[in-house]
Amino acid sequence: MRIRPVTADVFIALAQTCVAVLLGQEAARQGQQPLDVLGYALAVIINMACAFRSGAPVGVCAFVIAMWTLYISLGNWPVVGSYGALIAGYTVAATRPARISLSCMAVLAVVWVFAGIRTGSDAMPSVVVQALAVPAVLWRFGRVARRSTKLAEQLAKEQEARAKREVAEERGRIARELHDIIAHHMSVISVQSGLARFVFESDPPTARGALGTISATSQEALEELRRMLHLLRAEDVDGEPSAPMPGLSRLSDMVERLRAGGLPVELRVQGEARPLAPGVDLCAYRVAQEALTNVLKHAPGARTTVELCYERNHVALAVVNDTTGANPVRNRSGGGHGLIGMRERAKLYGGTISTGPRSEGGFAVRLLLPTSAQPTA
Repeated sequence: MRIRPVTADVFIALAQTCVAVLLGQEAARQGQQPLDVLGYALAVIINMACAFRSGAPVGVCAFVIAMWTLYISLGNWPVVGSYGALIAGYTVAATRPARISLSCMAVLAVVWVFAGIRTGSDAMPSVVVQALAVPAVLWRFGRVARRSTKLAEQLAKEQEARAKREVAEERGRIARELHDIIAHHMSVISVQSGLARFVFESDPPTARGALGTISATSQEALEELRRMLHLLRAEDVDGEPSAPMPGLSRLSDMVERLRAGGLPVELRVQGEARPLAPGVDLCAYRVAQEALTNVLKHAPGARTTVELCYERNHVALAVVNDTTGANPVRNRSGGGHGLIGMRERAKLYGGTISTGPRSEGGFAVRLLLPTSAQPTA
């Protein structure tokens, strides 16, 4: 359990007050004037005032030094009231600028010398050395504590800022995943539902095929959303690991689904397919998914080719469409979140991506990913 600073100050003040009262009983044995009722009362006031030192360090320090000076003027043993003055001076050094803390320490040193003179000490050189050395050491310790407190506060602020950045990055990642999942599947469902409604009475087999594609697409969207929810949970409810996110091994399924939905798309794979790092695999799959989704949105009916090439140290992906047979007005490069998400994914894994219209017509998305890439900060 963490103790509040005010509570700690009260406990410390009570402890030093008890020590001061017990020490006051030794005054006569030390050759000093025994403490009377007023002396004990001043000793209690001096030490108990330190219970408020965190709220008003300078005010408490000034009050304590004034009470200590009065206590010494009455001929009492100075040591009994010194604890409160020293702790109050240290608190000022630990919480206030050097100019203020040095002033308090200078006053404390003067009162220390006055105490030696008032008690008639026969070792004034030693008293003067103590008056200079003890406040100096306390001031140094207080400055170190002040610097440590500032560093701790700065570290806490940096950690909070880093946590906010990580939360923002995680939100961005989740937004990209949701965009990739929902935009692609909803585009397919929208196109197929429009087709089914158009040929519902004139061509029932085509309508049934469109409805089947809608069913399969919606089921896959639900499965991917479940995977994402599993990844967002700290622990699965049943304690079993989450299903893996989709990768290039499912690229052919996506192409087949789009082909069944009426998009003339062809998949070409070069090189020997091999397992990739999960992040790289998902990155390439999402880029292909987003590119095909854009074809559905902006160039429905355009002949499209998906080329996947496995090289030794990288994997290349190209999604190219031709405007032949499609409405060229709708085949445009948008500035939405889809293309931005592609670039962010490629940059995250050290890859490069190029998007833009082709000179001979159509649009192309080309991705190059190093297969040994690790996510970059």
